[in-house]
Amino acid sequence: MLIEMFDLAGEVALVTGGAKGIGKGIAKALKQARAKVLIGDIDKKKGKQVAEEVGGEFYYLDVTDKDKIEYIVQSIREKYGKISILCSNVGIFPQVSIENMTEKDWDKVQNINLKGTFFVAQAALKYMKKQSYGRVIITSSITGPITGFSGWAHYGASKAGQLGFMRSAALEYAKYGITVNAIQPGNILTEGLIEAGENYMNQMKEIIPVHTLGKPEDIGYAAVFLASREAGFITGQTIVVDGGQVLPETPNII
Repeated sequence: MLIEMFDLAGEVALVTGGAKGIGKGIAKALKQARAKVLIGDIDKKKGKQVAEEVGGEFYYLDVTDKDKIEYIVQSIREKYGKISILCSNVGIFPQVSIENMTEKDWDKVQNINLKGTFFVAQAALKYMKKQSYGRVIITSSITGPITGFSGWAHYGASKAGQLGFMRSAALEYAKYGITVNAIQPGNILTEGLIEAGENYMNQMKEIIPVHTLGKPEDIGYAAVFLASREAGFITGQTIVVDGGQVLPETPNII
């Protein structure tokens, strides 16, 4: 069985933004692969529910609070003896045109999506280096690195920035037995996508070659692979999980 090949038993995983959506899907997949899963989020109610579902523990974690992040990661290391997997998944995507975007709008997205990734990765990598082992998986997006979308200039910039950070981090930490990779989701059926409305979801289904939206667990399965020891020769890379959305040269051919 594949689950035996990518067995994460004995590994300790922190999933930021794990209270819902893609983060919840990642947490459930890691649990299925037998990792000890810890949820870091600002949503206490949903975060605790997911932690209970996966037999883990919830930590109130604001990715813009560097000192608190360092304290939480240290606490995890002291309690469990290691932190072997970090899934940096927190992200927001408010929609606003460039013309109407304020500096505050821009900074909020960068601080959470990009700087937040740096903060949690830096904290976890400190201990992974001491362990001479670790897996960092960043949730990026097809929006920004591959595609664009009106109203998401700030979001796209943050997601492209994550990949620039990932590549340099992969180089810096490769010699310590640590890999740093990213997943680029397409349209995944999350609470945020549902809020975009049925018309938007139907339009997306039409342009995706498989003609369906992805599930949060689809991202989770990719995360399990990248978190495994079998993926140890892969670093600084991305996996696009989008049902083939970015492949067609013109949408009408599908």
